[in-house]
Amino acid sequence: MGLNRIRFDAASHRYSNKNKSLLPRYLQAMKTRKIFGVSLSLILINLAAIMERADENLLPAVYKEVSETFNAGPSDLGYLTFIRNFVQGLSSPLAGVLVINYDRPTVLAMGTFCWALSTAAVGASHHFLQVAFWRGVNGFGLAIVIPALQSFIADSYMEGVRGAGFGLVNLIGNLGGIGGGVLATVMAGQQYWGIPGWRCAFIMMATLSSIIGFLVFLFVIDPRKTISIPRDTRESFERDELIERSSSSASSVWTESWTAMQAVIKVKTFQIIVLQGIVGSLPWTAMVFFAMWFELIGFSHNSTAFLLSLFAVGCALGSLIGGLIADRLSHTYPHSGRIMCAQFSALMGIPFSWFLLKEIPLSVSSYHTFAVTIFMMGLTISWNGTAANAPMFAEVVPVKHRTMIYAFDRAFEGSLSSFAAPLVGILSEKMFGYDSKSIDPVKGSVQEASALSKGLLSMMAVPFGLCCLFYTPLYKFFRQDRENARIASAKEAEMT
Repeated sequence: MGLNRIRFDAASHRYSNKNKSLLPRYLQAMKTRKIFGVSLSLILINLAAIMERADENLLPAVYKEVSETFNAGPSDLGYLTFIRNFVQGLSSPLAGVLVINYDRPTVLAMGTFCWALSTAAVGASHHFLQVAFWRGVNGFGLAIVIPALQSFIADSYMEGVRGAGFGLVNLIGNLGGIGGGVLATVMAGQQYWGIPGWRCAFIMMATLSSIIGFLVFLFVIDPRKTISIPRDTRESFERDELIERSSSSASSVWTESWTAMQAVIKVKTFQIIVLQGIVGSLPWTAMVFFAMWFELIGFSHNSTAFLLSLFAVGCALGSLIGGLIADRLSHTYPHSGRIMCAQFSALMGIPFSWFLLKEIPLSVSSYHTFAVTIFMMGLTISWNGTAANAPMFAEVVPVKHRTMIYAFDRAFEGSLSSFAAPLVGILSEKMFGYDSKSIDPVKGSVQEASALSKGLLSMMAVPFGLCCLFYTPLYKFFRQDRENARIASAKEAEMT
């Protein structure tokens, strides 16, 4: 007897059967997997988030060494970030299509192996164009991973605590970012077995990412499939599932994908969050130059690593705190609480950017001022994703469209905000007089640091203000989109 006679809805535990004697066994198996399988899955998903964030921070942490190795200026380094982010943005919708045909652990593993390969290849590259090509491949891998990861988290937490769920993942992921950035920055000034330290850091991170990807493929359970099937019915179920999959043609898969894309793009909340995200992502893309900026001021590799770690810790704690505060506010103000948190966080980016880049003297004697400022900055400007964007996306579309909405958000935000990094380099060189040839490899150059800080400020303060402003229409549209999604989900539940 196969599952064609007993049907379970994992989300609501509804069932219809012709043999109720099997019901206790199914419910007990479901409970067991929920307790053990989902918790193990979340652990491995968090490890994947750690490696993803560490991989993102690797190259910016060694910009100075890469600049010296390949004789590249800030605009060239900005193009590397642009290539990765642009390819990532254009490729992100593919994640939504893949999730229709494969379970998310398989999609996550595919993306992880892709970015691991590209990370190792960057470490082995001997020409700048090779680095540029493999950064594009890296963006393709991240495009597959990030939307699937976000929808996985959205399905793993209830509506009222999603902010905390996303905040926890961001907290843990940022720890990986700290590890990746610190590891690369500290190793960059050394040599291991005659190989430059920054290359060793890339190869080591690629190896760890491959291991995590393999574990995700083997052990992670999709939240949509948390029912454990008894052994005597598993073969029948697998046979039924294969027949069902083979009966669906490629054209029907693309039709379903196209329908999902249209449904997502028409949601007003999605349009508004993407609009603010395009502008709001510009400062974060520009921040990849922070490590280079601190080293130009004259800070050592270790001091730079510590300052960047403080910023990452601030962002990690801020994302969790922001998610918790937004969850609490959403109980009192269900249609506006998350929006208020996001606007506050975006607004705080203006004074902190100004003070960090304009008011603090560019000297190693300002170390403690830099440390306090950059920590508090990270603590307050990192709320948007966990407090508002990610939880709200999960509430304005039916469950089956969640991966697609996260994928399209990455597509628009990632591709358009990717221009920020090369713009910082171009502004620093063409408008503010940055000259890479006048930099002392050990002491840096305060003059070039000043030019770079002006380029950074122009890509941070104004976008933060616009981001805050662009959230405002959500006060009108979020409530209606939320109700529409609930009605659509209820209709789907009635049809199953």
